[in-house]
Formats: sequence, C-alpha cells, structure tokens
Amino acid sequence: MKKIINPWLGLESEGYNCFGCAPTNKYGLKMEFYEDGDDVVSYWNPSDDYQGWLHTLHGGIQSTIMDEIAMWVIARKLQTSGMTTRMEIKFRKPVPTGPDVKIEVRSHIKEMKRNFAILDAAIMHGGEVCSEAEITYFCFPKEKAASDFYFRGCNVEE
Repeated sequence: MKKIINPWLGLESEGYNCFGCAPTNKYGLKMEFYEDGDDVVSYWNPSDDYQGWLHTLHGGIQSTIMDEIAMWVIARKLQTSGMTTRMEIKFRKPVPTGPDVKIEVRSHIKEMKRNFAILDAAIMHGGEVCSEAEITYFCFPKEKAASDFYFRGCNVEE
C-alpha cells in the first residue's frame, strides 16, 4: 500500500480548501489516501465533532467521506478530475465516533460507461460494513481538469 500524494497541495493561494482532504481546512476532515491494488483506502478517526446522534457519525459526514474517496479514485486511477452526478447510499449500521475509533473507507471503479465512472465505496468499522454507496462520477477531459481544476496528475510516494 502506497500513500497517494495530494496533487492540490500548494494551491491554497488559488483557493484550495477542500472540506474532505485539505490539511489546512480548520473545519475539514483532513483525509489522507492510499492505493491498495484497485482500491483507494483511507483510515480516519471520526471525532465527536462530527456526530449526528450521541457518539454516532452523522449521515451527511458519512456521505461526504464516501464522495471524497470516490473522487480520489478518479484522480489516481483515471488521472483526471470529475464531479458526482449520482450517489445511492445504504446506511447499514451506526458508525461510532470518539478519540479511540478508527474507520476504514474503501472505493474502487466498478464500471466505466464512456465519460462516467461507477464506483463502489464503503465505510467499515471493526471489520464490518457500516455504510456503502454506489457513486456515479462524470469524468472531465484531462485538459478541462488541468485548466479549470488545477489537476496536475496524481502520483504515489515511493
């Protein structure tokens, strides 16, 4: 498993402040990502700041986490940027929050249909799937990703 290098680091002056992955967003999730075969994976500590119900991760935050990791699959595996066009979520079990809780988030491309990538994503805790989503992304042409979204390619650390 190799850590994925954030291709937007250093672009804070251009406005990079993503709620999901910007390390400098004081309210953000500050997620980091790793390549594991066909999957992109993230390990994250859901603090009580993100709870909906008592010590339970808010469903909107769960949705954001799965949407975010899907974008990182697009960046790493397809070397472009894109946007969510559809997201179907199944909340199966509560996701706990707290200082000692660590969750695993995984996503991969299930299918490609021209410019659309259909991805599976899941949030797991204790080896069990708590939430899962099927996400459809419209993938921008590489030129548009570069000119409009400052995408310069997405590599992994050696």
